[in-house]
Amino acid sequence: NPPFLLVVVGGTGGECILSGIMSVNGKKVLHMDRNPYYGGESSSITPLEELYKRFSLSDSPPESMGRGRDWNVDLIPKFLMANGQLVKMLLYTEVTRYLDFKVVEGSFVYKGGKIYKVPSTETEALASNLMGMFEKRRFRKFLIFVANFDENDPKTFEGVDPKTTTMRDVYKKFDLGQDVIDFTGHALALYRTDEYLDVPCLETINRIKLYSESLARYGKSPYLYPLYGLGELPQGFARLSAIYGGTYMLNKPVDEIVMEGGKVVGVKSEGEVARCKQLICDPSYISDRVRKAGQVIRVICILSHPIKNTNDANSCQIIIPQNQVNRNSDIYVCMISYAHNVAAQGKYIAIVSTTVETAEPETEIEPALELLEPIDQKFVAISDLYEPTDDGTESQVFASRSYDATTHFETTCNDIKDIYKRMTGTDFDFENMKRKQNDVVDMQFHSIVDSAV
Repeated sequence: NPPFLLVVVGGTGGECILSGIMSVNGKKVLHMDRNPYYGGESSSITPLEELYKRFSLSDSPPESMGRGRDWNVDLIPKFLMANGQLVKMLLYTEVTRYLDFKVVEGSFVYKGGKIYKVPSTETEALASNLMGMFEKRRFRKFLIFVANFDENDPKTFEGVDPKTTTMRDVYKKFDLGQDVIDFTGHALALYRTDEYLDVPCLETINRIKLYSESLARYGKSPYLYPLYGLGELPQGFARLSAIYGGTYMLNKPVDEIVMEGGKVVGVKSEGEVARCKQLICDPSYISDRVRKAGQVIRVICILSHPIKNTNDANSCQIIIPQNQVNRNSDIYVCMISYAHNVAAQGKYIAIVSTTVETAEPETEIEPALELLEPIDQKFVAISDLYEPTDDGTESQVFASRSYDATTHFETTCNDIKDIYKRMTGTDFDFENMKRKQNDVVDMQFHSIVDSAV
């Protein structure tokens, strides 16, 4: 075959999204994956018997688990922000035609051993049990400030310089206590650590606005989740790539990345070379171009009940801020259920995840597991996190980052946009999709979600 402009190797969500976007933008794309299924480490496992095999459990699922084919279990749990970057990418590429979504029913935060609904509007702030009366008023003023804030209109700054004032100073300005700072930074702005406190506040303000705008879209929570599991996302982008002339090959081992003069010129597989000018791949294919950046523990828990104190929600997110459990990073719980066609009738799947900080990672997540008791079955996975050692502009080999512990796609989308910019020299411009976004969201997205609201 004539040379491809781009070869994509590996099948996690980021690579699939990029291959779809690049195909739409006119590049001739070949996508290769050593696995016999779409999605790689971000796939959904079915039937349930396969999950037991993957985790080397000697027993078969008990009859109480129902039919194995009724299960689609995500290996890596993520929700989509309703007004976030991935939804915009789905609309831009019109992958929404292949997917159906439901609104996640609630977003909760952990404080003092209990969980509370995350307040993100002035009304919810005044009704929340998270804060005392005076704290509620101060937090309400803070939310009004954030809602009115416009980085292009100095009249909305109220003495805050978005490029120099730190978020720590903004919290001081509104006299917010530590518990409120915890859930604002971690459950609204969705930071994993407290490093954000001492950098300029603009990004944090925009993150809180994104949460509020996403919540306003459908009401129950700011999150969406695809029916039949996250494995539907890479399949959707694979279909998109094919429509625009891309070629997708499963069960295709990669023997060698072929380099000439320090630049990639092809990928060798089973004696054949697919020639290319650029290469995107997940870290598992190029160990010499990535470095270990930590570990994440994920525990898949099968339950026969909703999580306590969530109003019997059939889906929810719980964030345990680091300071609540004396850690350096947050613990996340992502729960979905039979209502999303991922489990047998009456069954729930809760996935706990966090960045590993000690030599005993399972002990680190005990506060989250206690919220889920009783647990029918646990599947524990500890994965290495990798990041590229260079930006790829010299070699034209662009490595993605491993999925982190968060339960949303915003960090993954940042990586996708970063790779796109390094490959093309231009920013990924969401302005290009405004017309499609308005058309498609009205015709498809609202109808997709309305049935769940």
